[in-house]
Amino acid sequence: MLGRLLIALVSVLPRHALSRGAGWLAGRTLPRRWRPGVLGGFSRVVGADPSEAALPLEEYPSLNAYFTRTLRPGLRPVAAGALVSPVDATVGAWGEVVGGTLVQAKGHDYSLAALLADEEYARAFDGGTYTTLYLSPSDYHRIHAPLDGSVTAATYVPGDLWPVNGAAVANVADLFARNERIVVRMETAGGPVAVVPVGATMVGMTRLAFDDVLHTNARRREVQRRTYDAPHRLEAGDPLGHFEFGSTVVLVCSAGAGAVEPLALGSSVRMGQRIGSAASR
Repeated sequence: MLGRLLIALVSVLPRHALSRGAGWLAGRTLPRRWRPGVLGGFSRVVGADPSEAALPLEEYPSLNAYFTRTLRPGLRPVAAGALVSPVDATVGAWGEVVGGTLVQAKGHDYSLAALLADEEYARAFDGGTYTTLYLSPSDYHRIHAPLDGSVTAATYVPGDLWPVNGAAVANVADLFARNERIVVRMETAGGPVAVVPVGATMVGMTRLAFDDVLHTNARRREVQRRTYDAPHRLEAGDPLGHFEFGSTVVLVCSAGAGAVEPLALGSSVRMGQRIGSAASR
């Protein structure tokens, strides 16, 4: 009941304007002497660990700079020869791609073709596996490659900006296929992998590490498709992008590329942790 009331409240709010406003505010430069107090206080409120950050708090000029921080070297070892988690997150769903559908929550399925905004591309994942990974404000918010491969294309799909917390997942139909998102296409030794960062309320933007033009919450609200004539070669664990606040990544792996192994709902994963098998080269 409480979840439905929350969604009813969010439904009347100007979600895109609020998200752009949150991004603008988070990007304001903080006086250097304020930074340890402000950023340390933020860390305590959301449960983030500033000791993992690559820099001291006073070196981050804004909340957004701290939120999108890199980590100290060696904190996220990348499992060799495996499908690895692209993010620090909580597992929201896991399963096999059956009949072109994914499970959002118990009793709620949604279309993979709708998520990817491409029916033909979605068919390449028949018989594959997927997982939904939710990033809370306490998590490290950079996204990394889950496998060795090449990014051949990326598509910005405009949409709504519902929250992606438990209440929204349980009460907003087709949530991940309705919210705006970027569909990143990777080609691996055995087949395609899709990494889909999904936007949410109060997420300023989602940005890509290899493309300065494509991002979510764009003012030009139309599908933008980018094909890279020179594909971006990445190894597992290489930077793929980042969220400018908490959100969700849907990872879909074709049967030929590997398999996401069963993951317990509600369990935590860390970037670079083995979550499945990868096809041999």
